[in-house]
Amino acid sequence: MLIQMKVEGLLFDPRSGMYILLLKEIDGAQTLPIWIGKPEADSIALALGRVITPRPLTHDLLKNILTTLDVGISRIVVTDIIDNTYYASLYLLDGSKEIPVDSRPSDAVAIALRLHVPIFVEDDILEKRHTDELEEWLKNLKPEDFGNIM
Repeated sequence: MLIQMKVEGLLFDPRSGMYILLLKEIDGAQTLPIWIGKPEADSIALALGRVITPRPLTHDLLKNILTTLDVGISRIVVTDIIDNTYYASLYLLDGSKEIPVDSRPSDAVAIALRLHVPIFVEDDILEKRHTDELEEWLKNLKPEDFGNIM
């Protein structure tokens, strides 16, 4: 079963030097933290802030290509977690045909925000993640543990 999520925010983890993309269930309280790199965090932050850059960045370029070719995206889905690595798919619409395309979740979210398409997570990922060490780490966080919050 798919659970619809929204981007709750981006956090900087000074301990790992990485960013955390925080997804939150739309009709519930479950969250999914996904550690991502700075370029992807910057791209997501620009999309969240509706910042228009003078020239298209990579995710803007992909949006422009899809729009020009009249290919839509119906949704993105975080499909799996293996060894603390998340996997996602973009579901392209070509006419009436839906085509799944493998993607990193951070790239999929950056594109979804630009095209205003829904973000989903497979429910078993939330169950798997609850047994993960990340859950314990998140439970023990204090506000001072984070650097900049976007």
